[in-house]
Amino acid sequence: MKLKFFLPAVAMLLPVLLLSSCKDDNEDDENSLRPIVTSTYPLNSAEAIARNATLTATFSMDMDEATVSTSTFTLKQGNTSIPGTVEYADKVATFTPLGTLGALTSYTATITNGVESLSGEELASNHVWSFTTGGSADGIIAVNLGTAGNYVILAKQALSNNPTSAIIGDIGLSPAATSYITGLALTDAIGYATSEQVSGFVHAADMADPTPANLTAAVENMMAAYSDAAGRSLPDFINLAAGSIGGLTLSPGLYKWTQTVTMSSDITLSGNSTDVWIFQIDENLAVSSASKVILSDGAKAENIFWQVTGQATFGASSHFEGVILSKTGITLQSGASLYGRALAQTAVVLDNNEVTQP
Repeated sequence: MKLKFFLPAVAMLLPVLLLSSCKDDNEDDENSLRPIVTSTYPLNSAEAIARNATLTATFSMDMDEATVSTSTFTLKQGNTSIPGTVEYADKVATFTPLGTLGALTSYTATITNGVESLSGEELASNHVWSFTTGGSADGIIAVNLGTAGNYVILAKQALSNNPTSAIIGDIGLSPAATSYITGLALTDAIGYATSEQVSGFVHAADMADPTPANLTAAVENMMAAYSDAAGRSLPDFINLAAGSIGGLTLSPGLYKWTQTVTMSSDITLSGNSTDVWIFQIDENLAVSSASKVILSDGAKAENIFWQVTGQATFGASSHFEGVILSKTGITLQSGASLYGRALAQTAVVLDNNEVTQP
């Protein structure tokens, strides 16, 4: 008797169950046709993002390029819109800010549901993510050179010069001896030497006391300064212009490159007399012939530090400003000039150059 009542009830519920199942399947099919954002750069809640960063959003399918624009891909700092350009290719939308982002500042990026796939399907909802930039809102402090700052040129292995150069400031070489200083026509004195090409004194590790101890301390300070510059964290700018910095105007801050930096034309460093620049270069620094570093708005060479892991080479007739801290070596080609300091953990090579301490 119970079975007779149960079977009709099942028969009445079956169409409802089938309809519900079909509805769920249709919703799944519909959602599978909609595009989604599968990844972003920066990641949501990321911190210490470079101030020159470009933003990307990767979609799950090919999108209608015409719908990916500055109206559907936006960046804001609070309620303030950040101007930029938007490009789309190979499922990736890219937002490039027109200016430099602020230091230690939170930003929110949005992909709206106005973007569509090639089949006309929209995002189910806006995709929103946030990140915070790195850098220092209060600026960075200068690198402490210690007694290495007593020298316009300081090296460990050798100093070679193709006459005639004009050097203003003292020269130091340690632990190498005086014989590893060539091309300056030295006149020996007690604890130092002089040269008509040097407005200052020339010191080497084999000279009379207290020169050897002074040079040992200076070299240690030079290496500590290099480590200080290389170890600064939270850079303002990472791999700016992919290392090709010719033609740029650079504001104060901490810059980092994981590749060789080339300067094929003039650059300008714009900042006041207390602003500091630190450039971390993991490979080489190559300055093209006749290219110049120009300081503006009161910027000072003693506040500019170029930490170079590889070789620093300055082309013929180029002009450079700042303190060069090189782990590998420094070469100034014919007629190049430096207003700053050449501090090398190996050798310094000169060729008819002007080198002036700031």
